[in-house]
Order: sequence, then C-alpha cells, then structure tokens
Amino acid sequence: MLLGVMLGAFEAHGLKDTLSPEGKQIYHTAVFYHLIHGLAILIVGWLATMQPTHRLLGVAGWAFVIGILLFSGGLYLLSVTGMKWFGILTPFGGLAWLTGWLCLAFAAH
Repeated sequence: MLLGVMLGAFEAHGLKDTLSPEGKQIYHTAVFYHLIHGLAILIVGWLATMQPTHRLLGVAGWAFVIGILLFSGGLYLLSVTGMKWFGILTPFGGLAWLTGWLCLAFAAH
C-alpha cells in the first residue's frame, strides 16, 4: 500500500508534465488496481490470523502480489516508457488476481 501511495504521488508531482493524457490514464489505472489489491492483501493477512493453516489464504496472498507486479507493474512501465509490449503483462496479472479472489472466496466460506 505504501508503494501504491508513493507511485500515485510520483505520478501527480513527478510525472505531471511528462506523461501524455493517455499515459496518465494508464498510470492512474495501475495505481488504482495496485491500491485495491493492496487492501486485498491486508484482508488475507487478517483472515490468516483466524485460519493460520488455511492453504488457500497463502495462495490468494501470493496471487495478489503477483497480480500487482504483472498488471500494475506492466502498466507503470507502459505509461512511462511508451513501450506497448509491456501491455502483454496485464492479462497475466489479471488472471493472478482472479485466482486470488477465487481462493479468498473459498477460504472465507
């Protein structure tokens, strides 16, 4: 969550004159999903205090981390560099998040 806030501030202050309007929107999307899934990681941690041996919680937590790295990371890099091939990372990050949410749902039953 700290990194998401820092990157959001970096966009607002450090990149405000650098990014194109499209780049700003892409970067904003990366920060938005980064922060949402940071909250999801906090939920996983909270549930893990109640069910410390539940295997699906660990899978969910790692899936959310991998999703942040691939989806948000890919969008951060795409927006800053303009290299479109970084966009290929985003679907894999999205799949990781879907996996995380499914695991969390099953673990929370």
